[in-house]
Amino acid sequence: MGILHDDVVIIREAEKEGESTVITVNCPDKTGLGCDLCRIILFFGLSIVRGDVSTDGKWCYIVFWVAGKQRTSWSLLKKRLIEACPSCSSASGISYYRSELQPPKPSDVFLLKFCCHDRKGLLHDITEVLSELELIIHKVKVSTTPDGRVVDLFFITDTRELLHTKKRRDDTIEQLSVVLGDPSITIDIELVGPEITASSQASSFLPSAITEDIFDLELPASLQSGTSTSDSVSIVLDNSLSPAHTLVQIICPDHKGLLYDIMRTLKDYNIQISYGRFSTKPRGKCELDLFIVQADGKKIVDPNKQKSLSSRLRTELLRPFRVTVVSRGPDTELLVANPVELSGKGRPLVFYDITLALKMLGPGIFSAEVGRHVIGDREWEVYRILLDEGEGSSVPRNKIEKGVWKMLMGWV
Repeated sequence: MGILHDDVVIIREAEKEGESTVITVNCPDKTGLGCDLCRIILFFGLSIVRGDVSTDGKWCYIVFWVAGKQRTSWSLLKKRLIEACPSCSSASGISYYRSELQPPKPSDVFLLKFCCHDRKGLLHDITEVLSELELIIHKVKVSTTPDGRVVDLFFITDTRELLHTKKRRDDTIEQLSVVLGDPSITIDIELVGPEITASSQASSFLPSAITEDIFDLELPASLQSGTSTSDSVSIVLDNSLSPAHTLVQIICPDHKGLLYDIMRTLKDYNIQISYGRFSTKPRGKCELDLFIVQADGKKIVDPNKQKSLSSRLRTELLRPFRVTVVSRGPDTELLVANPVELSGKGRPLVFYDITLALKMLGPGIFSAEVGRHVIGDREWEVYRILLDEGEGSSVPRNKIEKGVWKMLMGWV
């Protein structure tokens, strides 16, 4: 029959402060499942401090030890993790898992519009509410009028698939109104068609100087082998220790979403993990041992394929984001970019971290735009934020760049 629905994901919450919560996943396997689970855990603001993965190619057993926010909704996290596992069916009234995968139905896109008086940290406060409500931001356009009012357009989807209901819309508007605290605010949420979504795409034009700098897949000279930064990342591929698998051993500094970045890379390469172990060590070090096979079930013996995988992993560990501050005429623009999975899914909470960093650093946000751009052979999610450098609010550009980078990496 299969495994009972309630046993697919088991969460044992930490009993004492400082202990980790243990998440166990026991379900049919699929390529990229580890990536999908790590993305959900990252979306809930949790850090994976240890992990074990084991699979025979058909069934997998995964254990994550996680730490993070005290207000985590564990029941909701469990529901999202179950949804990521191969699909659930019903037979004789008993819910169980089967290996047939149904293509997911595209989520409806909604336009959230509001206008209110601008203030410091406004954009982050809005983003925080949307994150807590499990509303996914796909695009955003923010602009400030000369009279100090802000007009925001958010194109969002609802993880709970309830935004078409009046109750869900009213609850969202109410929570936003409470946080914004502006009696003159106007908020509207409406379902939009594909033609509106397409016309809202960010400008396809990016200056060549920007694309050459932040979208280059090759590591810059400062991160090439021989520097202290690159030497902190060790990646070894070994075919001698297993008759059926390639062993990938990684030692590197920890950062927010580290395991997700590794799993995302392997998923994009269509590589399956048969067995893996991940752990964090003192002083922010991480160690991983992954026994992997290609899509055909064989080792990676081609030297070129080994080099390509090793190079991509090194790049993703050292530069999971691209962050730069540039001049845009007399103004200052912050650009942040991160690669999108081949499946089309983007990294969670990036806009949340950017707006939080700017709220802490001090510079205002005059306008913001989020969109996707195909550069080279990859799709990128690009955040372009025009900073408000009014009198008395100037912050050194290198401080902004460093502050945003540290927030995204979880080093704050």
